[in-house]
Amino acid sequence: MNQQEEIARGERFEFGANWKRFLGSLDTGRIAAAEASLQGRLGRADLAGVRFLDVGSGSGLFSLAARRLGAQVHSFDYDPESVACTRALRDRFHPGDPQWVVEPGSVLDEAYLQALGQWDVVYSWGVLHHTGDQWRAMANVASQVAPSGKLFIALYNDQGWGSRVWARTKQAYCAAPAVLKPLIVAAAMVRLWGPTTVRDVLRGRPGATWRRYEQDSQRGMSPWRDVVDWVGGYPFEVSRPEQVFDFYRDRGFRLEQLKTCGGGHGCNEFVFVRE
Repeated sequence: MNQQEEIARGERFEFGANWKRFLGSLDTGRIAAAEASLQGRLGRADLAGVRFLDVGSGSGLFSLAARRLGAQVHSFDYDPESVACTRALRDRFHPGDPQWVVEPGSVLDEAYLQALGQWDVVYSWGVLHHTGDQWRAMANVASQVAPSGKLFIALYNDQGWGSRVWARTKQAYCAAPAVLKPLIVAAAMVRLWGPTTVRDVLRGRPGATWRRYEQDSQRGMSPWRDVVDWVGGYPFEVSRPEQVFDFYRDRGFRLEQLKTCGGGHGCNEFVFVRE
């Protein structure tokens, strides 16, 4: 079954369509924030001479950031519209650049990955938990990291019963008729943003978090687009930080950085080094 069939059956979210809308609001501030995120997590001011593999490139923003920092970049995504988004960014900022390859591909396709070889940095933010086979995807990206190379991934945190509820919400959204989807997102917006909105009002700064969200968010998405991505993001799997740590330790990786979401519903970020 291909992606379009999965979407038609209500089994997969149209990630690329959401990214396409996001690109319309991309600006230099968001690009700079993406660059700063890579610099901070990878611990270096530039990526000159670094081979950077973007697994599930989405909008292409972090591929662009890596290229602007000097890396040789290879971007791939399972979603055709995400591939188109990444190509659009490349053609806009680096037209005809032989050091930035963009193509369709799946992290679950071992033959495809083997042909790519190993890379100095393998980056996959918020992708592996949407493949439908997270742990297999996690094993596959491990094999792409060169000795002494880095693996930078972000995975949804396991909240126990809360994650089960969100999984059912996401599944319901993907299977719902188009006319009902905005209602599901609106209900989720109340749940996700209600407490923050009330807190801002009580602190005498109504709307402050909303206005700063795009600046503070490493992905640079608007609050609405991020909620759509969160509500619709299916397939959906979760993991606990200690599970991820053990998984990669057993495969010869050392944890270099960890940023948790504090037990909430966001992503835990990991930077591992292959020893």
